[in-house]
Amino acid sequence: MSEIPGDLKFLSSHEWARNDGNGRVTVGISDHAQGLLGDLVYVELPEVGQEAKAGEQIAVVESVKAASDVYSPVSGTIVEVNSALSDKPETINEDAYGEGWLYVIEVAGIEEFDELLAPDDYAQALDDAQD
Repeated sequence: MSEIPGDLKFLSSHEWARNDGNGRVTVGISDHAQGLLGDLVYVELPEVGQEAKAGEQIAVVESVKAASDVYSPVSGTIVEVNSALSDKPETINEDAYGEGWLYVIEVAGIEEFDELLAPDDYAQALDDAQD
C-alpha cells in the first residue's frame, strides 16, 4: 500500500481533501483508487463556479478498465480546476496526492471537512476491505 499523507482527509469512496486554509479545500482521488482503476485516459472536471454538495458526484475519471464517479467530500463552490489533466490524465497515476489534484472548492463550512476520515481511519478501511 502506498504512503497516505497525514495532512489529508478522505471519503470511504477514495476521494482525498486537503484544507488549504482561507476556506478552500483541494480535492483528488487516492493513490489506492488510481491503482485500482489503472491507466487513466480521461478526466471530466467540474466547471468553475459550479456548486458542489458533499457526497454527490462532481467529476468522472476514466481508465482503460472503467469509468468512476468522483464525489465531493465537502459542499461549496468550485473555484479552480486542474485543466492540465485534460491533456495528461495520467498525472493522477503518477502523483495522486500532488500534481494529480482535481479541483479546489471554496467550502460553505469547514465542519464537513472535519467529519471526513483521518488518514489512519482511511488506511484501516482499506485494510478491512481486503480481509
